[in-house]
Amino acid sequence: SAAKLIVKTFKEQQRKENNGSYSWERKGQASVEKGFGRSVRPVGLIFSMFRPSDDATLFPFLISSNLFAAVSLRQLAEICSKTGLDIAFATECTALADEVNNAIQQYGIVNNQANQKVFAYEVDGFGSVYFADDANVPSLLSLPYIGAVKRDDPVYVNTRKYLLSEKTNPYYTKGKAGEGIASPHINKDMIWPMAIILRAMTSTDEKEILDSLKILKATHAGTGFMHESFYKDDATKYTRDWFAWANTLFGELIIKVAEENPRLLQL
Repeated sequence: SAAKLIVKTFKEQQRKENNGSYSWERKGQASVEKGFGRSVRPVGLIFSMFRPSDDATLFPFLISSNLFAAVSLRQLAEICSKTGLDIAFATECTALADEVNNAIQQYGIVNNQANQKVFAYEVDGFGSVYFADDANVPSLLSLPYIGAVKRDDPVYVNTRKYLLSEKTNPYYTKGKAGEGIASPHINKDMIWPMAIILRAMTSTDEKEILDSLKILKATHAGTGFMHESFYKDDATKYTRDWFAWANTLFGELIIKVAEENPRLLQL
């Protein structure tokens, strides 16, 4: 089945014995995007040659994607277990989720410059760590949204602080039009509404939610739609007239706010 093939691929891409069958090459791109990607030390994490943005990973153990995989594996186990479809497969999924989660605890949670426990964005199992985030989902910012952690999880709270600061996240950008997380997929000066939306969706602070809504309202460049990104100093300079992913997330945000903080929509 498709589910079993996914789990088989997850296990193959833990790369415990070899690189597996998956390889890729983009003509004219950097060498990191050729062949089997950068080297990793097999520690139980799942290898990602690319981020959700389609950009190559710097270090192939992408922590947000591994957390998402663990969540999905537990959901798959629950489906198989409660329906009685395949108890053995449910057990296999749970065991793999536990293995990935344990590896995240050991290798994906690290100390930042302030000596706080945070989630790394990417690691390689050898000790290399990349502190950053990308605007696409799954991201570190989106972890409560995808069900990987609670919003008040101490490691997530610390992580959120470094993600939303120019001093600690190389892709956090401020400008005349707004502020938010950018992406190397385009460039640092282009802020992504998707990340602003996820900031609001994962926040418990009414002011932060309202500020995010105001930026989103002020940066659609009169089109009524969310774009992939907008220039930090001029929202009329944007990418993608129509970006269904961001528009759908925006609609989800408005429904969430209407249910949980309806008065904010009147301000």
